[in-house]
Amino acid sequence: MSNNPPNILWICTDQQRYDTLGCYNNTFVRTPNIDKLAQDGIVFNYAYSQSPVCTPSRASFLTGRYPRTTRCRQNGQAIPPDEVLVTKLLKDAGYVCGLAGKLHLAPCNPQVCKGTEQRIDDGYDQFFWSHDPADAWSTHDYIQWLSDKGLQRNSTPFPESKYVRVIPSEEHSQTTWSVERAMSFIGSASRFKQPWLFSVNMFDPHHAFDPPIAALERYRDVLHDIPLPNYVEGELDDKPIWQQIDHCGAYGGKSGSPFPDMSEDDHRWVTAAYWAMIDVIDTQIGRLINYLDETEQRENTIIIFTSDHGEMLGDHGIYLKGPYFYEPAIRVPLIISGPNMLTSGQHSDALVELVDLAPTLMEAANLEPYPGMQGQSLLPMLSGGKSLDFHKDDVYCEYYNAMGWHREPTANATMVRNNRYKIVAAHGTKNGELYDLETDPMETYNLWNSSNYKDVRFTMQERLIDRMAWTVDPLPERQAPW
Repeated sequence: MSNNPPNILWICTDQQRYDTLGCYNNTFVRTPNIDKLAQDGIVFNYAYSQSPVCTPSRASFLTGRYPRTTRCRQNGQAIPPDEVLVTKLLKDAGYVCGLAGKLHLAPCNPQVCKGTEQRIDDGYDQFFWSHDPADAWSTHDYIQWLSDKGLQRNSTPFPESKYVRVIPSEEHSQTTWSVERAMSFIGSASRFKQPWLFSVNMFDPHHAFDPPIAALERYRDVLHDIPLPNYVEGELDDKPIWQQIDHCGAYGGKSGSPFPDMSEDDHRWVTAAYWAMIDVIDTQIGRLINYLDETEQRENTIIIFTSDHGEMLGDHGIYLKGPYFYEPAIRVPLIISGPNMLTSGQHSDALVELVDLAPTLMEAANLEPYPGMQGQSLLPMLSGGKSLDFHKDDVYCEYYNAMGWHREPTANATMVRNNRYKIVAAHGTKNGELYDLETDPMETYNLWNSSNYKDVRFTMQERLIDRMAWTVDPLPERQAPW
């Protein structure tokens, strides 16, 4: 490691789709602080998670390995103890590491997880845990923080739509708590010469859609300007069965948000609530970045802003997440700023994956990548040594019964997307999806059975098979030719 290794501030929101920031051309949200971060670094326009749900995605980007390789393919599974997180590697190299918020590499159901979630040797020296804002665990730092302030969360129904809830103020937000814990850690770390990494893993804008009331009220005057979800009646008829099921209620009909029962104003209020939560994230990120400046640590700190996966938000007649790979579900914001990196605010149209982040951090710390990592470092692009136009030919994403709601048939699907086409194999159903993103960027018309795209489907299926083969674990390393 170099004599002056960079600090790392890794901000990961939960369930935030790519088109929710000003720097990604959303004109409704108020995100001046994140937009300023974008101006100081590089914005990746086409960044993809390796799973459309939490645990497989988080295990993937923390190890630099694909979900099938980590064996952590489903929510409710525990990451095997022999998996090696990038935070562990950095700690072993001399970093002090901390986390506030969600980790979710193990079961977090309150009936199973009585205290904090089960942990492997993950490298985090300080662990301020809050899986979500619910008061459902005996060890819950966010709830304790509220109690110390004489506050309660008190999420209450919003009268305009039964699909939205509100909390009293930003002061009560779990996002505010996570940023204050990060500031405490960073302030303490500034007194020592040891490099640090801190993961700020707030739960927002994950459902339930429950922003502070003042943040939501800002959208009242523009409510009817908010676009309705991208959905064409009948478009799900030739798409995998799981989408048809979830159209009538998220998570196999078990978690509300039944699209056919929602009014136009319901759809708009849910979107407004989701954006209001992101507005709060921006305000708090502004506080955090200002604190880095005040403690004179900004110039030697890599800042990553991203999310673990997206949110359907009613697009294609579906809410929340599941076994589908539309752009809103798997394409996420990714902004990176740091020392010895480009500071021009350029946008890269290269296809990149979250699995690339761990090797990027290893290279930035001047450390050799762990042999099991499968991602490709972004540092050559970030430092100007490689064009921002290209990183890899395609991106790959997996869903292996990842939430368990769909039983007949069980939901197993894989996806490859290149610059023009996207293919999804709905395994075991003799069905799938194929989209021409040049002629149909909204992914409305499934070309899987189109005779005009037979050759394209064959080529993309071949590519998908290759990508599945390449997720085979590179470990253990070969020691001899025979």
